[in-house]
Amino acid sequence: MATISPPTPGEAAATAAPTPDAAKTVLGIIVAISACHLINDMMQSLLPAIYPGLARELSLSFGQIGLITLVYQITASILQPIIGLVADKKPAPLALPIGTLFSMAGLTVLSVAHVYWLVLLGAALLGMGSSIFHPESSRVARMASGSRPGFAQSLFQVGGNAGSALGPLAAALVVVRWGQTSLAFFALLSLLSAAILWNVSRWYKHHGLARLQAGRKARKTTPLPQGKARLGIAVLLGLVFSKYIYLASLTSFYTFYLIEKFHLSVAQAQFQLFLFLAAVAAGTVAGGPLGDRFGRNYVLWFSILGALPFALLLPHASLAWTTPLAMVIGLILASAFPAIIVFAQELMPDHVGTVSGLFFGFAFGVGGIGAAALGWAADKVGIEAVYQWVAFMPALGMLCLFLPKVDRAAA
Repeated sequence: MATISPPTPGEAAATAAPTPDAAKTVLGIIVAISACHLINDMMQSLLPAIYPGLARELSLSFGQIGLITLVYQITASILQPIIGLVADKKPAPLALPIGTLFSMAGLTVLSVAHVYWLVLLGAALLGMGSSIFHPESSRVARMASGSRPGFAQSLFQVGGNAGSALGPLAAALVVVRWGQTSLAFFALLSLLSAAILWNVSRWYKHHGLARLQAGRKARKTTPLPQGKARLGIAVLLGLVFSKYIYLASLTSFYTFYLIEKFHLSVAQAQFQLFLFLAAVAAGTVAGGPLGDRFGRNYVLWFSILGALPFALLLPHASLAWTTPLAMVIGLILASAFPAIIVFAQELMPDHVGTVSGLFFGFAFGVGGIGAAALGWAADKVGIEAVYQWVAFMPALGMLCLFLPKVDRAAA
């Protein structure tokens, strides 16, 4: 008698029928992936913390410092959609813990790098770890989301927001005090993350792939024509561009703006930046669930255009008004990204990894390029003039007019 070999996890997912379990939200998996997102983004944000020490020890120019950032940004952004595309065609659950080991290797190399080429190697390894982590972990959040994809993306992304906010604090308390070698201590956190992601990858293999396919089959709407779906992706990328160019002006130069215009101390300006980042985290938490409840289009209209009047007021406000205005801007703008990611995944449901990698990679790249361009402009015309210019970026939210209509129940 002929024997029948058991299906692979990918084949099982492809033949799985929609089940009631696919509509359930697996909160434990989402919390786990969010915690690892916190660790990942905190480790990534430690790289700029060693720039002053590297500049002194290796006598680096601003151009050489910029090249370190460029190497990191290229590996952390351009590789993401490629990795997402490969994962869509051939799922690789073990990529999650393996990607974390790249970050550990990057920090370890940076902790002992006393020649320039080793610094570049460490930055590249750190970027590779991030490029592997983001598309696959976003896909896991989608797998575990059930009927609440917006909530899952928000919870996943707020982990990254928290990690980015904790990174400068960790740098101030540890790296500044103990020096470059202290990065090796943070590299050990990668082992904790790898252990968590190992268990997540097992769930991914045995349950996640089947849930992802079952969720697609459970959709009650007809997929959009390919042309409309691609137009929607292009519009959403335009919204990411407007959002991250403006956010780059705040995350990179807000402290300089406050010090120059209002003569705050460095500590006072850093506290103001912390308040802004806290508002960004709150907006990230709110954006996804609001999209689940009211529809992605409404959230996108509000989150992009809603920030415009506050952005226009910010360059003309007194210090007393600058803080609340910046917090409102951060809150509103940050609510967009979870809705954007879920909207894009709904437009291309068979390419969740590719879409996640494309949008996370594009956001990374736009943020880095935007910060460089705004810094160059600030050198030429002053930081206050730059804030007056970028205040109009949220007006690109009018691109929402071209978004395809997606049934609210499907979104």
